[in-house]
Amino acid sequence: MEKSARMPATQEEKPEFVKNSVLYKEFLAEREEILKHKWIESEKAGRDIGFERALLDWIVKHRSQWREKRMKETRTEKAAS
Repeated sequence: MEKSARMPATQEEKPEFVKNSVLYKEFLAEREEILKHKWIESEKAGRDIGFERALLDWIVKHRSQWREKRMKETRTEKAAS
């Protein structure tokens, strides 16, 4: 693959508009929660459960509540501004 055609590998290589996008920030926050869930569930299982299993488990058990909480926090921050 040509060097110019490759995707940015790190946060520093991403264009500024991507780093500042609300959608990207939400993606990063959700990914962080999934990784926390993966760690907790892996500790309980005594082995690495893998990202895919953690993702699916988190979506089923926690995503809707997490999103609700994020929306409330966002509304509160906007109201305070």
